[in-house]
Amino acid sequence: MFNRKSFIESSLKESSKIKLDVLNECYEDIIRVAEVFVRCVKTGGKLLLCGNGGSAADCQHIATEFMIRLSHDIQRPAIGAIALTTDSSNLTAGGNDIGFENIFARSVEGIGKEFDVLIGISTSGNSENIIRAVNKAKEKDIITVGFLGRTGGKLKSLCDYSICIPSDNVQRIQESHITIGHILCEITERELF
Repeated sequence: MFNRKSFIESSLKESSKIKLDVLNECYEDIIRVAEVFVRCVKTGGKLLLCGNGGSAADCQHIATEFMIRLSHDIQRPAIGAIALTTDSSNLTAGGNDIGFENIFARSVEGIGKEFDVLIGISTSGNSENIIRAVNKAKEKDIITVGFLGRTGGKLKSLCDYSICIPSDNVQRIQESHITIGHILCEITERELF
């Protein structure tokens, strides 16, 4: 019989363990990406985020924290951040007319510019529409960051910077992506404002 208490306990322990693994295995990568985000904001760039499914929701969440604010003890101006996952007309027209694999690349082409940073969120690291967005960003000299799962998939070698969560469990990877997004936002806020 399914034991709720055991399940809840094991889920929370697994999540906690992976967060500690992130500290031990991803610390330097997080520091490097924090420097990239701070430099982006200082030079007038913006953050562009793309992902699919739960990672699309993470894009919205992280972009909102940067645009509005995360730390309520800091009064600051908006930090330009756009989730490329939120315009349903753009996404459906793009999917219909130029193919789902091109939807994010097209947005990067249209609104990305020098000094921007593209963050591709993919638990597998193999999402074709994220790969194409990263390639388009590189054509435009836009710095690329991957929030990825354990191996990083194809995106690890394509991105300028990557943070690979040391887990194969999609839920735990996504939980860690949000935690890292919060950490990076708060570092950016505290260092600049």
